[in-house]
Amino acid sequence: MNNFEFYNPTQIVFGKGQIEKLKDLIPTDKKILMIFGGGSIKNNGVYDQVKKSLMDHTLFEFGGIESNPKYETAIKAIELARAEKIDYLLAVGGGSVIDATKFISAAINFDGDAWDIPSKNATFENPLPFGTVLTLPATGSEMNCFSVMSKGSDKLGFGNPSLFPKFSILDPQVTYTLSEKQLGNGLVDAFVHTTEQYLTKDVNTPLQDRIAEGILQTLVEEADKVIHIKEDYESRANFMWSATMALNGLIGSGVVHDWATHMIGHELTALHGIDHGRSLAVVLPSLLRELKEQKKVKLLQFAQRVWGIEGGTPDERIEKAIVCMEDFFNKVGVPTKLKVYKITEDDLPTIVSALRSHIPANLGEAQNIDQDMVLRILKRAL
Repeated sequence: MNNFEFYNPTQIVFGKGQIEKLKDLIPTDKKILMIFGGGSIKNNGVYDQVKKSLMDHTLFEFGGIESNPKYETAIKAIELARAEKIDYLLAVGGGSVIDATKFISAAINFDGDAWDIPSKNATFENPLPFGTVLTLPATGSEMNCFSVMSKGSDKLGFGNPSLFPKFSILDPQVTYTLSEKQLGNGLVDAFVHTTEQYLTKDVNTPLQDRIAEGILQTLVEEADKVIHIKEDYESRANFMWSATMALNGLIGSGVVHDWATHMIGHELTALHGIDHGRSLAVVLPSLLRELKEQKKVKLLQFAQRVWGIEGGTPDERIEKAIVCMEDFFNKVGVPTKLKVYKITEDDLPTIVSALRSHIPANLGEAQNIDQDMVLRILKRAL
């Protein structure tokens, strides 16, 4: 096991009817800016629950955060927050809203071009405290200190220990109105977050491996009910907590990380508008096939422990496991081929070039995924 430091100060408030506890989680003397997305919270009852709980607080609102949060929109929220002397932020939404809120928190007291924070890893001071009300399980942003923001064709991630939410309310009931597409994307996102920390190099971390495998198995086992039974509380609760656990730092402690699938996927989102979860489903199977020798130990473990695959040669078992994963992605309505998005071989060099401009170094746990290998991975995904 590698050396590590684990720190996660986020208070989780989980379960039915927990939104009413907002009034106790934010001091009444704080001026709050509630940040949300396209307005779905006004149709599913979450908005009314938040407003009711915070009726004795001073509350301002900013809506319109995109599914891939844009810098230009976040800047408008920052301007409002500065004008009203906001001193507490509340993200009500999924990972995109929470990511935007982290950026707003970091940038509000930043002197200079706020895009320098994700693009140049600029230092910032005095971020605003914030909490979250999660409405879409997927990214784990509700319990980590990372964010991804977009500006034009750039989609960049950043993180800082000061950007953990103070609290996050997780009520599985708020997921009842989500579409099958949103749920499928969330399931895949959580699954791939887990594999990015699990299907890497074996450094003797049996506890982290078992927790990761438990998350993967739970997502697979609960997926059918999550997608097809609208108000099954238990399956939604298990899904929601699995997505949070997938990226709160626990399974990533002491292990080797990959994240190449995410980096490549970000370019597919930025250049072709593919939903984040869908971009991951396209890249991961092809990446695993390209790197099956490098990842052989963990892939064989994945085959046996997650999918129950025992017979056949090592290569056959690995291929069966990847096929099982592809079948799972497709079963929850998330395609695994670029052709679905009308991306052809002619488009691939532009994707590779954009990735290289954003990340000059090689990708992967062995830092050996160069431009040529990225191109081969994308060709496999056609």
